[in-house]
Amino acid sequence: MTIPYILTDNSLTVVVNGKAYTMDKTNPAFHQANEALRNQDADKLEQLFDTSKAVEDYVDGNISVKEGVVRYKTEEVHGHVVGRILDFMRQGLPYEPLVKFLDKLMSNPSRRATQELYAFLEHKSMPLTPDGNFLAYKSVREDFTDWHSGKFDNNVGNTLEMTRNSVCDDANIGCSDGFHAGSLEYARSFGHGGNLMIVEIDPSDVVSVPTDCDCQKLRTCKYKVVSLFERKLEEPLCDDYGDYDCVIDDGYDEEVDAPCNAYDDAYNAGYNAAKADLGMSVPKTAKKLAKRDKLGRFSK
Repeated sequence: MTIPYILTDNSLTVVVNGKAYTMDKTNPAFHQANEALRNQDADKLEQLFDTSKAVEDYVDGNISVKEGVVRYKTEEVHGHVVGRILDFMRQGLPYEPLVKFLDKLMSNPSRRATQELYAFLEHKSMPLTPDGNFLAYKSVREDFTDWHSGKFDNNVGNTLEMTRNSVCDDANIGCSDGFHAGSLEYARSFGHGGNLMIVEIDPSDVVSVPTDCDCQKLRTCKYKVVSLFERKLEEPLCDDYGDYDCVIDDGYDEEVDAPCNAYDDAYNAGYNAAKADLGMSVPKTAKKLAKRDKLGRFSK
């Protein structure tokens, strides 16, 4: 019996075993569904319209999805990014960068980073690259060295790296060792000159997401500088490095407990500049730097 169907420029609808199925042309299984229809393969059509089976057909490497369950190698995995992969599959959206991101994230030895990183990136609108890395903002000095130590060259094209166990993995400590990057708002808080850069980070290199600064930054042991900031990153997927922004960099310093004066200077400068832009007066007391303790908290 011939399979009933309606094929348009934008979608395919079929009726198999008395049940109607519709697939948008953006669905990654669209072309295979058309081929199965030409071959009158009802079983194949049912499999392709089953989202979990369609994902399994299209995902290679360590990630597989079967019957709605996502696995890394043989281990079942859960979390925010897993839900987003399934959502993207159902909606026919490009899910491959998410799958590559998850593959890299699962190789991160930090349990907390694995659980929280994607939700943090999505919340702060930091996009993924096609190969599963993500982009963030970083603020550096006029000479492109980091604010904290002045030792790290952040010119475009450079990759900066330090030993992972040298990076503070305690999310409750705001200022500590490690390379810092984050949201545009966070990077712009360093408002006393310098440059804003776009950096690319592998999810497996993220060490912690500090809870201070409204969770707008992260610490990593490695990143690559891909561009000088030109405009805000607004697309969820970026493969053109011409539009990036930057985040703060504490650098990697031997004085682990040193106060974050660079951060305080930047915060106050940015705050005062914003008030000036709004035509508000800046009291003399506002020019005094707020002090922080060793945990990064403002002291009274």
